[in-house]
Amino acid sequence: MAKGPNAFRTISEAAEELGVPQHVLRFWETKFSFIRPMKRAGGRRFYRPQDIAVLNGVRTLLHSEGLTIKGVQKLHRDHGLAHVIAAGLGSNGSASLEAEFDYAPPGKERAVGEEARDRLAFALADLTAIKSRLDGLLARG
Repeated sequence: MAKGPNAFRTISEAAEELGVPQHVLRFWETKFSFIRPMKRAGGRRFYRPQDIAVLNGVRTLLHSEGLTIKGVQKLHRDHGLAHVIAAGLGSNGSASLEAEFDYAPPGKERAVGEEARDRLAFALADLTAIKSRLDGLLARG
């Protein structure tokens, strides 16, 4: 039974999906600070769909585009993570990136509807009330 597209992947599943050995994924984690899978107790790695997209971009840049590790690091530093991910998406580029991961590059804010704005204001009010209660409890303690 195959996992859904939004399911977390173990390192072996991620390696198989990307077509690289597991030790390569662990090595990339040491070279690219932007590769950060979730780690559970005992250091077990779980890769989110966004992590797989980042790894696919790194694999494409290194293996298909011929960049070096330093080249990918510089690309990330100069153009951001979206550019690395877009490399793995191929010709769809950043338009697919924005649609697939609800990603908006810095400076390109998304419009928020009135209903969403109301929900956010309600959540902020709840969080503010909770913080006040916690501050009161800490002051007593």
